[in-house]
Amino acid sequence: MPIETVPGPEKVRFDRVTKRFGDQTVLDGLDLAVAPGERVTLIGPSGSGKTTILRLLMTLERVTDGVVHVDGEPFSHMPSGPGGKLVPADERYLAPRRRRVGMVFQQFNLFPHLSVLANVTEAPRHVLGLDADEAAARARDLLGLVGLADKEDAHPTRLSGGQQQRVAIARALAMRPELLLLDEVTSALDPELVAEVLDVLRDVAAGTDITMLCVTHEMAFARDVSDRLLMFDRGRVLESGPPGKLLDAPEHERTREFLRSIR
Repeated sequence: MPIETVPGPEKVRFDRVTKRFGDQTVLDGLDLAVAPGERVTLIGPSGSGKTTILRLLMTLERVTDGVVHVDGEPFSHMPSGPGGKLVPADERYLAPRRRRVGMVFQQFNLFPHLSVLANVTEAPRHVLGLDADEAAARARDLLGLVGLADKEDAHPTRLSGGQQQRVAIARALAMRPELLLLDEVTSALDPELVAEVLDVLRDVAAGTDITMLCVTHEMAFARDVSDRLLMFDRGRVLESGPPGKLLDAPEHERTREFLRSIR
């Protein structure tokens, strides 16, 4: 299996990470590095382990074997004892580190009883400790970025799916994450709403230096925003490269087969 490396410092490092659910191995000894500010898109068939990578970085799942590092320090594990032996991280260790990571899910997961503005300010106020005015100013800036400045008083049930997903993007960005994870963010949308969400994410990619890991079947979007694509199959990286190379001239027949299936 290829060992994915990057020149210079690493934002994320998966060091021989395996994840199993019972007898099923979802990630199989994964070695993967992502550079600061790099935009990496994970492609491949359903069940190949792509979303599991994002869930491990969000600490929604724990690794079975191996270690995840962020900014050169253990993330999935923590040093313990006089020898600094690594043991699975506890909540006290994870809490401040988890704040570096934001995620936008397939489902919007907005609070239906709160306004758009309140949805975006909730976490900065209660997790980061921002006062109400500072949180609201940050939220309004981000709602302007995602094209929803006029919807701050609306409730999610009054918004289209595309608008709800744009609120979810603003909510993730309100935490000022260093690492943004995007999990099939258009899969729950009607086709005519996909473009508006992808346009917002293109603007985020173009206007910030945030590190992004994206799982998507939208190959035009992957081509536009990615520095590197990784093709996954059965929990391993089958091949990787710049979008033009991997999409236009893949080396492996399995990659060619997958790309034909989604076009």
